[in-house]
Amino acid sequence: MAASALDVDELLARRRLRRKLAFWRVLALIVVLLAGFGAFTWWNDGGLLPRASAHVARLTIGGVIRNERERLELLDSIGRSGARAVILSIDSPGGTVVGSAALYDGLRRLAEKKPIVAVVDGIAASGAYLAAMGADHIVAPRNALVGSIGVIFQFPNFAELMKTVGISYEEIKSSPLKAAPNMFDPPTEDARAAVRSLVEDSYDWFRTLVSERRLLTGDKLALASDGRVFTGHQALPLRLIDEIGDERTARDWLERERGISKDLPVRDWHTGRTGDEFGWLKGASIRFMSLIGLDDLANVLIGVASGAATQARLDGLLALWHPRGG
Repeated sequence: MAASALDVDELLARRRLRRKLAFWRVLALIVVLLAGFGAFTWWNDGGLLPRASAHVARLTIGGVIRNERERLELLDSIGRSGARAVILSIDSPGGTVVGSAALYDGLRRLAEKKPIVAVVDGIAASGAYLAAMGADHIVAPRNALVGSIGVIFQFPNFAELMKTVGISYEEIKSSPLKAAPNMFDPPTEDARAAVRSLVEDSYDWFRTLVSERRLLTGDKLALASDGRVFTGHQALPLRLIDEIGDERTARDWLERERGISKDLPVRDWHTGRTGDEFGWLKGASIRFMSLIGLDDLANVLIGVASGAATQARLDGLLALWHPRGG
């Protein structure tokens, strides 16, 4: 009887062990499947359409253009993918000259492999228009804004404010133009001339590129590159765009001129960029100043800080359109 009881206990123990092993095996299989699915969706940028399959890639250029390392890597990936063509969707006021030029160069490299058509969703101004010229064809709605061909260098000057509040600023530097101009002293004529030479040099390069890419010369080039923005309707006769329309117009052009079927699905490609990295600081500051009754001042200071933080992240001269407030 004792031996029989031991056999039963051993049998039950083995069954429990088998159930546990089965559970862990199933769990391990689920983990492997999830990891595989995660790798698949990462490779496909979160989508279900394999990047190796035939499709039309859609790349969005939005917000301020600055360091374009991630987007340039994405362009290289599109070049190696199964994309048959690229739609460049643009809604941007521009950005830094360095970042915009890098994006233009990356698009031209990609255009050697796949046809690219730029579609202006709202605005393609300044550096964003520079990027649009990296495409083979530019499409814009009638009332979209394009142009603002030019370069700008801006810096705040707090010299008068410092006098008012009684703060002095001292510096020792190796030469008069070192770190000039700065925000604490009125700019000298030599400093203004030095900055003006930078702006004019970059502008000449930008203007020459417009002339070459859009086949503009003489009075038409002078008008197109005088710094203003144009509606799509105005930009068409200036040859700043090629067609009035939208993404459907772009697909028609790709099919008509490059043989890219409109039946191919469109696949969104995007970088891993997130939003404002200083949002937490803004929220904390506003809450603190609200507690002491300084809500309005908090909003003003946060606005100034946001502008300064954005300016600090910009890596040089700006090709940026922004209408001045009243």
